[in-house]
Amino acid sequence: MSVSTACKSALAAAILALGAMPAAAASPNYSPTYGQDRAEIEDLMARYLFAIDYFDWDAYVATFAEDGELEFASGTSKGREAIRKAVTSFAEGIGRFYHTEDGKAAILRHVILQSSIRVEGERAWGRTLWLEMANHGPGDTMKMGTYGIYEDEFKKVDGQWLIAKRRVLNEFIPKRQSGPNNPVADMDAAAEAFLAGK
Repeated sequence: MSVSTACKSALAAAILALGAMPAAAASPNYSPTYGQDRAEIEDLMARYLFAIDYFDWDAYVATFAEDGELEFASGTSKGREAIRKAVTSFAEGIGRFYHTEDGKAAILRHVILQSSIRVEGERAWGRTLWLEMANHGPGDTMKMGTYGIYEDEFKKVDGQWLIAKRRVLNEFIPKRQSGPNNPVADMDAAAEAFLAGK
């Protein structure tokens, strides 16, 4: 048997074995309004990032519920005014870490990669992979700076989705990593715990 034929046989056997394995988790149950809810939540997350990248703090805090909570490496803030104070203070100091070669604050841009969002009525949970880029490289070229996961809870208030709680995990910082479980499984467990407590 040639190497190529052996590789093809092994690949076919692996595919058949995977097909025989039980599913790791139950398929999500999507409501008839899931597409609309998800679109609104994704738009909310985009507005959050545009606001932080362009220092629009009114728009930034408006993405949170009045009693919303933000947790990141610097601590936890609850309520819009506390969140505004925490994030503006953080933004003022970020230039110490991200700067151009002449010492000016770098231009930061956040990017969302993939999101898993679970919606249950007027509550939702999300797990989103994000990264941040800046003109912080040699010759002010683009350099990927940080990356991590958003662990989110959302709630609908007067027909509008808002962030109830956002936990920002910077996965390159000790004790700020996700896991060891699959973050989506943790999201589903949080949703199930909420539903069980209703």
